[in-house]
Amino acid sequence: MLRIGIAGFGFMGRMHFRQWKALKGAKVVAICDANPNIKEDTKRAVGNIAGAESDIDFTGIEVYQDFVQMLDKGKLDAISLTLPTYLHATCSEQALSRGVNVLCEKPMALTTADCDRMVKAAGKSGKILQIGHCVRFWPEYAKAKEIVDSGKYGKVVAAMFQRLGSPPGWSIDNWFVDETRSGGVALDLHIHDTDYVQYLFGMPKAVCSHGAKSPKSPKGHLIHIVTQYEYGPDKVVTAEGGWGMSPTFGFEMSFNLILEKATIVYDLTRKPMFRVCPAEGKEFSPEVAKGDGYSLEIEHFAKSVRGEPVPEVLTLEQSRDSVRIVEAEKKSINSNERIVIK
Repeated sequence: MLRIGIAGFGFMGRMHFRQWKALKGAKVVAICDANPNIKEDTKRAVGNIAGAESDIDFTGIEVYQDFVQMLDKGKLDAISLTLPTYLHATCSEQALSRGVNVLCEKPMALTTADCDRMVKAAGKSGKILQIGHCVRFWPEYAKAKEIVDSGKYGKVVAAMFQRLGSPPGWSIDNWFVDETRSGGVALDLHIHDTDYVQYLFGMPKAVCSHGAKSPKSPKGHLIHIVTQYEYGPDKVVTAEGGWGMSPTFGFEMSFNLILEKATIVYDLTRKPMFRVCPAEGKEFSPEVAKGDGYSLEIEHFAKSVRGEPVPEVLTLEQSRDSVRIVEAEKKSINSNERIVIK
């Protein structure tokens, strides 16, 4: 039985709790959160995707306010690290150095330098460090990659990705919108699609990005970003992400992949959400894996911790490279120039 701790018990920590609770052979035995009223506050609904709403039963779970104390006393095999991004590098190092495996939420860290620290710590410890790029595991996104890689419908000619919502106001002291702690919309939200673009096509040669800033923010924080990723003259790839939608808009994640012989479409807000539209023949919705990206990434991580064989869905180097691409996107916005990725 894997003994699991969760560090940070906001929306994502609760999402991880739900997935661990449903997984056979694992038990959450410890939760750490700086909020002394965390048991009561978990009754409040938060987040932009369903899955973390159910009541939390804290029976048999030790609750800590000190992360290192949880590591030292919890006798843990692994943790879900769902703390704010600026804490990812240091907390991962602390856990790994104590022989605890880490599933760290995306993004990997605020900077590539911090990512390098995490890669080094994982290598030195010999423990598993996995970054929570759940979109790589999301059933429809995983199936789309499988179809693209098969070559059945030819090469991708163009690809468009969107991830849109209202400002995330559910975090403690609103840390999401503080770019010094979260990296802002580009690194916290948009990186989902940046990483998936890398997953499909590899590292881009260059990026060209444009952004819109919030008129309500005294610091002019970015609220919307559009990027074109360069892969040569025969492919157009763009991704758009934003926190600027009105509260009544809800949340949308979608993609359109235009191949030589088909179009692959996914849109969370449509029914059916997922379709393959061949150039010849009728459209259809492919069968996909059961579960969602959160449950499947946690299952993958648990198998890795147990030493069971798993397919290589992502590497630490790829997770670091996704941060590197976003850094180039931000630089492109600030300089109003195309940025070559070396």
